[in-house]
Amino acid sequence: QMQLVEAGGGSAQPGGALRRSCRMTETVIGSMAWYRQAPGKERELVASISRGGTPTFYADSVKGRLTISRDDAKNLVSLQMTNRKPEDTAVYYCNNASGTIWPWGQGAQVTVSS
Repeated sequence: QMQLVEAGGGSAQPGGALRRSCRMTETVIGSMAWYRQAPGKERELVASISRGGTPTFYADSVKGRLTISRDDAKNLVSLQMTNRKPEDTAVYYCNNASGTIWPWGQGAQVTVSS
């Protein structure tokens, strides 16, 4: 079965880049995505990336501040955030970009203090 393992619980220096990663236990041919769920909010799609490594979607809320990437040789999908805002505080999850959704992993916490 596919398992998704999000990692990267560290913090970043103010103004610095914050990174999180997602390891898949099986090779993914199609597009992958990052989602996030803020406290009291619905889970939302924030970015997706094609099998060829081209970002295909960024939510308006993170556009220009979040970058999605993937390394198929390592079965990894990553995100990088800069210029973080308090509203970015959420648990970030990776999964299929569309269609069948695999069981959600534990997510990776991102906390941005005011």
